[in-house]
This record gives sequence, structure tokens and C-alpha cells, in this order.
Amino acid sequence: MPAIAPKQYVKFSPMGKDSFYESVRNRVNEYFRSNNISPYSNTTMKIKTVVMLSLYFIPYLVIVSGLGSVSLWLFYPLWLIMGFGIVGIGASVMHDSNHGSYTENKAVNRLLGSVLNILGGYSRNWKIQHNILHHTYTNIAGLDEDIDAGAIIRMSPDKPLKRYHRYQHIYAWFLYCLMNLFWITAKDFKLLFRYDKNNLLVKENITLRKAIIELALLKVLYVAYIFVLPILFSGVAWYHIVTGFVLMHLIAGFSLACIFQPAHVVETSDFSSPTDERKMENYWALHQILNTADFAPDNKLVCWFIGGLNFQIEHHLFPHVCHVHYPSIAKIVAKVAKEHNIPYIVMPTFGSAIAAHGKMLKMLGRNEKLNFQ
Repeated sequence: MPAIAPKQYVKFSPMGKDSFYESVRNRVNEYFRSNNISPYSNTTMKIKTVVMLSLYFIPYLVIVSGLGSVSLWLFYPLWLIMGFGIVGIGASVMHDSNHGSYTENKAVNRLLGSVLNILGGYSRNWKIQHNILHHTYTNIAGLDEDIDAGAIIRMSPDKPLKRYHRYQHIYAWFLYCLMNLFWITAKDFKLLFRYDKNNLLVKENITLRKAIIELALLKVLYVAYIFVLPILFSGVAWYHIVTGFVLMHLIAGFSLACIFQPAHVVETSDFSSPTDERKMENYWALHQILNTADFAPDNKLVCWFIGGLNFQIEHHLFPHVCHVHYPSIAKIVAKVAKEHNIPYIVMPTFGSAIAAHGKMLKMLGRNEKLNFQ
């Protein structure tokens, strides 16, 4: 279970004896022991790492080498492939590495996790937002920043309802496209000041001043290789490069939103709130399973490309297990959940998950407080 954040954050109830989490943790650990399997990456994962990195860096090298200037019909697809490369790296390689689940070797985890910095992001911010806030306080308004899209999209029944939210199930998909562009330009800097104010940068062992300098240098390097080098050497006009860059991040932003949001912002999610004493009714693991859903469990291509994040329940309960093992341990989690009479939500296809998220956006846009019981 993730460490409890500072005192201003909520606290979960104790697990108690013979809890669901104790049972499922013991059985999953036994699965790895009895089968002599490492919970970290395997050969399949290492091959996928090479493929995902290649999806991004090979098209980039083709662009910079000038080979992509033969035709715009070749040039723009290269940027689109890079967009899917960002998704593959982010959902598989970087994600597992920054959770410490890729390998036992912390240095390798840090190295592969820092690939996010090359993609325009900032791994320190990501680990705070995702590992600490999202994985600890899933679907708790004001703490889980994955459901905080500002005032324009209402992703929680505890957020204020505005008149324009009744149309959010239509316009949200367009805003999802802009997610990456906002993140790599303004959001990373805004997050640094917020995390420093909430005393969260200490978890990354860095001061605000050093973090700002580090982030600024990373952004300069990103601009240098993603814009300057292609402008100098691609043989294509600068405005085509800017357009290709925007297309790349539109693809990445939309795809990543469609992977993460249907796992939490759906009608079956609990969205429980803390009491006035900042305490939660349920213990941490129960809160996770009540606010998370799996989807497309039998679609091997989806599972492969999105890093097993269609098994979000397993990921939230076992974030330090590499995603290649999720399909196997999902059977264990489902069985234990049934024994403890706990809902285990699985949507059969990726399309049904997207539809469920769209339905939930529509419901949240028309009801100030919903009853999810």
C-alpha cells in the first residue's frame, strides 16, 4: 500500500483481520513463489521495450535525416507513428519503470522512467501525481489529480456543477486531445509550485529551485531536438514540422485519456468522500477496487499495446508487479473478490469501456450529486 501523505490528506480505515487485501496479496505472492516466476519484467517485456522505443525514435531519425522530406505523405505519418510511440512508451515502459516494477535494479528503473523527460514530460512530477496522489487517493476529489480537469470537465460528483457541463460528454473528447500539449508546456511548471506548497517535492529529494532549473533545462533540450534539429536538417518547411508535432501530441493525448479515464470515471465507481475528520470509511485496497474497473480482458492486442492497463484493478492493488503478469493474477483477484462479496467490475471490450466513460460524463454533467450504490 502506498505511504500515507501528509496530515492534511485523508486516512483510510484499518484493514482488519482476514481482509480481502490480505487474502489476495497472500495468494498472488504464492502464485509467484509456486511457479518460480519473478514479478518483474520478462523476455517478452524486454522485446516490447525495444519495439515501443523504436516506434518513437526510428521515425524521428528518419525525419531528421531528411529521408522524410521525399513526400509529405511520408512525413506526416512519421509524426503519427511517433504519437503512438509516446502512448506505447508511456503506458508500458515508462509506467512500469516509474512504479519500480520493471526490474529489481533501481538504476535501470530510473533510467527507463526518465524516458518521459525525453518525450516532453517530467518524471518527478509524474511520480508524485500518479504514484502518490492517484494511486493512494483514487477518485477522491481534491486529491486525485487524474480526475481534476479544472472547471471545464466534471469528473467527480463532488465537483461543482456548471451549466455547460451538460455538454461535456461531447466536448471532453476534443479536450482530451489537448492534454499532452498542455502538460508539456504549462502544466509541469504549475505542478511544481503546487507540489512544493503541499510539501510533496521532498519525496523526490529536490528543492523547488533545483526542480525549476532541472525542468527548464529539460524543456529547452526538448525544444532543441524536437523543433530545432528537424528545422535544420529535415528539408521540410518549419510549419510542417510544427503541424507534425501538434498531430503527434493530439494522438498521444487522446489515446492516453481513452486508456486511463474509462478505468475510473464510470458509473460503477464508488467516488466515496472522507468524513469531516478527513477519514475514509473503507480501507485502502477496498477503496481501490470499488473505484476501478478492468476492460477488454481477452483482447491481447489492447493488453500488449497499453501495457496491461486494461487490468487496472490488478495494477492498483499490485503496482510493483510488472504488467505482463496482470492477465494471470486477474483470475486470482476476481476469485478472492467473489469470496469476499466485493464487486469486481470488468467491461468486455475497449469500445464498451469508452462508451461507459462517455455515459458517465453525461451523467456527471446533469446531476450535482449522484447515487452510485
